[in-house]
Amino acid sequence: TPANAPEDDAPNRYSRTERTTYSRYSRDANSSGSSLPSNTLEKRIEELERELAKERQENARLMKMTQDKEELIGKLKEEIDLLNR
Repeated sequence: TPANAPEDDAPNRYSRTERTTYSRYSRDANSSGSSLPSNTLEKRIEELERELAKERQENARLMKMTQDKEELIGKLKEEIDLLNR
């Protein structure tokens, strides 16, 4: 179904973003002699990854709910058509 297409693409899109973000952090920390130690950044990245995972789960749940509702709407429309005949 077309509704699944964006979801299938999501892991690739996210992981690419995470990779570039991660490498950007590492570069900044090294070049600027940043006051933030790298382990602080790593902890922050882990936190963000956990948050992201939660949000992805919630997103998947909401997409499923939406699909279920759309199916139900379709069935109800068919029933209405039958009753109207």
